[in-house]
Amino acid sequence: MSELERERFLLVAGRAREAAAGLAPLPRAAKDAALNRIADALVTAAPEIVKANEADVARARENGTSEYMIDRLSLSEERIAAIAEAVRKVAALPDPVGESVRGNVLPNGLELRQVRVPLGVVGMIYEGRPNVTVDAAALCLKSGNVALLRGSSSAYDSNTALVEVMQGALAGTEVPPDAVQLVPGTSRESVKHLMRARGLVDVLIPRGGASLINSVVEESTVPVIETGVGNCAVYVDAAADVDMALEVLLNAKTQRPSVCNAAETFLVHAGIADTFVPRALEALKVAGVTVHGDDRIRSYGRDVVEATEDDWRAEYLSLDIAARVVDSLDDAVAHIRRYGSGHTEAIVTGSQPAAKRFVALVDSAAVMVNASTRFTDGEEFGFGAEIGISTQKLHSRGPMGLPELTSTKFVVTGEGHVRG
Repeated sequence: MSELERERFLLVAGRAREAAAGLAPLPRAAKDAALNRIADALVTAAPEIVKANEADVARARENGTSEYMIDRLSLSEERIAAIAEAVRKVAALPDPVGESVRGNVLPNGLELRQVRVPLGVVGMIYEGRPNVTVDAAALCLKSGNVALLRGSSSAYDSNTALVEVMQGALAGTEVPPDAVQLVPGTSRESVKHLMRARGLVDVLIPRGGASLINSVVEESTVPVIETGVGNCAVYVDAAADVDMALEVLLNAKTQRPSVCNAAETFLVHAGIADTFVPRALEALKVAGVTVHGDDRIRSYGRDVVEATEDDWRAEYLSLDIAARVVDSLDDAVAHIRRYGSGHTEAIVTGSQPAAKRFVALVDSAAVMVNASTRFTDGEEFGFGAEIGISTQKLHSRGPMGLPELTSTKFVVTGEGHVRG
């Protein structure tokens, strides 16, 4: 990146820092009013946003991008309306800022309270999906944070249009328009400047594939909240209802295969394999899914592709799924612990003891019992939206909503107390 481009980044980051100071103390009413104006503006500007998005989609097709990834990139007026509605839902949620986490009166009479406060400037590095631009901005604003956004170059026109609409909506509100900004430039160097903006950016959240996340975690000098890829598994237990298991599996794999909470593996207990596997293979074939199976799965169908070691770790994001027959619930858990990404796993079973054991042993951010992995989602959890799904174990884990975008500070009130 040239010196001029570096200076452009520092100017943007500096404005973000200044905006954070003005945004943090604002009351809920001011933030909610700004968010509702953003939602209205998105709907009004939908035709212009779609036009900008069409340019991104056209370039993606010229570059040979898969249809599944193009689906993640694409916006329509209907999708924009849904994005705007998510913003309104965020506005309607309780404001976490100022919430008392704990408090008490110390023996010396001092009143001690731990309260939620904004993180400050939140940097986002993400791939493909321009709806993340709005989701991240809305969640940051509601929680009193500035959003400094670096989407992928493939969505640059879409993200530029979305941010311009949001900044225009903020003009005239109490929220500074600089509270939502794009990192200038589309080169890898622009990403590196964001990762090394310690002192200007308080926290960095990467959202995308494994290579992006690993790069940010390894190279950033800014503190990182690590989100993870979604190698999610559905385990069909010996005590499963076959019809239920089929419905859950098909939904988890095919309802939207290009997202991180789609199932990429299914495991079947040997005790139910003869009944379940033939029906599952037929149903998946009808749905257009290619199954990559072990020898036991392959014995049930000629169309099954031989699974490799890489298949067990794959986040396909496509109509592909890996499959294995296991001899016990513990074997299923061992497979998940070895190959899973710690995102979401599901068990289908009619046995309460089996469900309890699976939940206790599986070390993932979300565990579903008789439900699709597709429910691991901020909106589905009632968070309005999510800024990412954290698979780490510090501060935040699972879909990250408003409370996860705050830190805390201690407020100590005395009456002239001095320490002896």
